[in-house]
Amino acid sequence: MSASGGTKAIVAALVANLSIAVAKFVAFLFSGSSSMLAESVHSLADSGNQGLLLLGGKKAKREATPEHPFGYGRERYIYAFLVSIVLFSVGGMFAVYEGYEKIKHPHEITAWYWPVGVLIFAIIAEIFSFRTAIKESNQTRGNRSWTEFVRRSKAPELPVVLLEDLGALVGLVLALGGVGLALATGNGVWDGIGTLCIGILLIVIAIILAVETKSLLLGESAGLEEVEKIKAAVVDGDTVTGIIHMRTLHLGPEELLVAAKIAVRHDETATEIANAINAAENRIREAVPIARVIYLEPDIFNAEAAAAGTTPGDPSGAPAPAPAPDPAPAPKDLGH
Repeated sequence: MSASGGTKAIVAALVANLSIAVAKFVAFLFSGSSSMLAESVHSLADSGNQGLLLLGGKKAKREATPEHPFGYGRERYIYAFLVSIVLFSVGGMFAVYEGYEKIKHPHEITAWYWPVGVLIFAIIAEIFSFRTAIKESNQTRGNRSWTEFVRRSKAPELPVVLLEDLGALVGLVLALGGVGLALATGNGVWDGIGTLCIGILLIVIAIILAVETKSLLLGESAGLEEVEKIKAAVVDGDTVTGIIHMRTLHLGPEELLVAAKIAVRHDETATEIANAINAAENRIREAVPIARVIYLEPDIFNAEAAAAGTTPGDPSGAPAPAPAPDPAPAPKDLGH
């Protein structure tokens, strides 16, 4: 995801949510609808969330320091996680409480044209925001389904905005249904039921966001496509004969760490191996531009360890791949 694309979607959602929040709160004051109050708090919480995403994007651009040598790219994950907390507590829990209270003590809705008019306006505004998020997401989604895009995306902003906008649209429909049924039946309980449904919806979306963002915070590897490109770029078939083991880790949405132990021929000099490593790093960066931190450690392929199903020096004990072994074993001596 490009930073500009994510920012455009966030700003569009922020403008829409601020205008909608004001309109909903005015409608609540004139009509007394609990659905409108819950929706105004929902839109206000969403506006704060977009502010958090913008702040996280700005902080993530800071230069690396001795204390944080890999930079601040994960700031974007932290602020996206805060979004899920705000959505759960301020949006979801408040709406559940408000809905429960209005079901126990239903209020009559007055000036019905206020909530209905504002809800129609809000739906139009949210459709504009949702359309912008979809358009920006399609630039990086590729052939992935929407579910896979939300689950696998390494940049949190667009999935967060997509889920927020989807939740807002569904919530507006629920609010419109609750207000409509309350007006049609003269029973304010329906307004409370609509508010309760909005709260449950927001809590579900908040939990989904929290789970996905927690995975990013813990550290995710590169996608399968990027891993295959890196593997193909490392091996030159000459000095570098294979990969003994490799690890990748996202330091941020657009910065990838690559660490690998590579198999080299036993009869190469230290200078030849160093040149081969430099060439491999250049090939990796050409194949996967976000691979900005690369550590390659040369080693001699151990056929006996591979036959035993373990990789020397690999803390995970993962099975060794099968790089082409040297014709004759020789002691590790990079200067030989």
